[in-house]
Amino acid sequence: MTAAPSGPAFSVHDIPFSAYGSWFDISPVIAEKTYAEDLHLVSHQNGMHGVLRLVPLDPVGGGRAETSVEATPGLLSWVGESGRVELVYEAPDTVRLRGSGLDFGVLAAVRTLTPFSGTYFFHDPAANAHVFTSYETGRRYRVTVLSGTLADTFGDQALGSGDRGVTVTAEADGGWEVAVEELDTARPPYASSASFDDIALAARGAFAAFVDAVAPWRSEAAPAAELAAYVVWSATVAAKGLITRPGVLMSKHWMDKVWSWDHCFNAVALAPGVPELAWDQFLLPFDHQDESGALPDSVTHSEVLYNFVKPPIHGWAFGHLRRGLPTPLGRAELGEVYERLERWTGFWLTARRAPGAELPYYQHGNDSGWDNATTFDPGRVVVTADLTAFLVLQLRELATLAQELGRPDEASRWTGVAEEIQTALLDQLWTGERFVARSADTGEASSSASLLDLMPIALGEHLPAEVTSALADHIKAHLTPYGLATELTTSPHYVADGYWRGPIWAPATVLVEDGLRRAGHLRLADDISARFRALCEAHGFAENFDALTGTGLRDRAYTWTASSYLLLARDHHLRLAGTGTDDTAA
Repeated sequence: MTAAPSGPAFSVHDIPFSAYGSWFDISPVIAEKTYAEDLHLVSHQNGMHGVLRLVPLDPVGGGRAETSVEATPGLLSWVGESGRVELVYEAPDTVRLRGSGLDFGVLAAVRTLTPFSGTYFFHDPAANAHVFTSYETGRRYRVTVLSGTLADTFGDQALGSGDRGVTVTAEADGGWEVAVEELDTARPPYASSASFDDIALAARGAFAAFVDAVAPWRSEAAPAAELAAYVVWSATVAAKGLITRPGVLMSKHWMDKVWSWDHCFNAVALAPGVPELAWDQFLLPFDHQDESGALPDSVTHSEVLYNFVKPPIHGWAFGHLRRGLPTPLGRAELGEVYERLERWTGFWLTARRAPGAELPYYQHGNDSGWDNATTFDPGRVVVTADLTAFLVLQLRELATLAQELGRPDEASRWTGVAEEIQTALLDQLWTGERFVARSADTGEASSSASLLDLMPIALGEHLPAEVTSALADHIKAHLTPYGLATELTTSPHYVADGYWRGPIWAPATVLVEDGLRRAGHLRLADDISARFRALCEAHGFAENFDALTGTGLRDRAYTWTASSYLLLARDHHLRLAGTGTDDTAA
């Protein structure tokens, strides 16, 4: 009774077991930095909630059986001395489980039921199944026994505190099987003509097709490509609630949102292989663009936040996305992006420029995506060089789009604004050695040891050579054996797990690497790419990494990290294929 595993093995403590389109996963991670003893069915509707506890049981004593958990992209297994249990996704909202030699409990994770919280449990005679209804998710979870028998049920229709759930055991043939569904209100009784092995085969095939599309170039030179693809594939949810399109969440751990710059890296990575999904990723936050033209800070199933924004890297991202697509975008698609980028750019040029000022400002570090970077220590409402650089790139992309759409006057206007703002960037924020930030209120200048101050390297070929050379020298000082520290490791403000005050982050790596390469600093760009790829291959796809040890930090299954690895690995492969060696020019 063992379905053949396929794909890379991984630890469910680091990466949730899930499937493309599903709003739930199977994981011991039930809240931020909170690990349960048992695996749970964790739903991401109305937030992150561990709904059901999944427990392998000793068929003799009835207690919790000691098992190890094994996971590959299509199959999850509990393996004990006397037997095993296996789980596969039959559909995004349905899993099948089967076992032999072990009994199994499906239990409400929360024991207390109140009129406003917890999980109610009952037998539904119409479906001949047992149903859990969750206040937290607003959804139902139905358990149907397909073979074997119910060993016990407890808490049926009970109120207050207590255990609720079922345990299933084998009949004489030694096996049992159940289906667990997440549903809204009602559906016909569960029925399936597919065998467990057929379902497992289909699940393996679905992931294999995705990884073949996303990383057809993979080889021994990119040993983490399949696992990176799984992180992205398994974190993709169906359009539901406020997620208006199929969406790649940042994680199916606690970072279960789409932030309005994180999505760009997923979109660019997906463009060559799954262009429709890439297009949806790019546009998803724009579906919630407000009247001012601003994008929301984040979007998830039941919440859109507008109290902060994110930096305007969307022009940069769209340029990369469209160059990666297998077929050119049509005039309608280009027009749609132009209108949305125009409004987003207008927000920065109006709502975020003080009267008479040429350069825009952030209101808080959160607006930059670098929440607590030391650039913001002297003041939060600040004009920074990274913001200006990203806006210049976006203005240039608007000019390109306007020209393609047959609007030469608008193209000329956007080009003029881009040149004016870039001139102001160099006049007001460049000291001759480095970029500084300035208070939006007083104009007082400040500098820091943050890599954020060096992010204008993203302008690449648009900057004077002497500026890119000085930035490249400063960037080298941020390099550790594992990659780019976001705060100089010699800084008194460096913190190993300090979020943006030290750890290595994927988006900064990709933006710096790309800018250096476009500016002609190929050797340094190659070095940064190689170190980050090696970091992911050794330590996975965490939200960020300790700059001095490489250890993964915070959320351990972050999609923009996986997508950034795929981007860098693909580009490295293409360079090798095109030249026979990686770029080594100075």
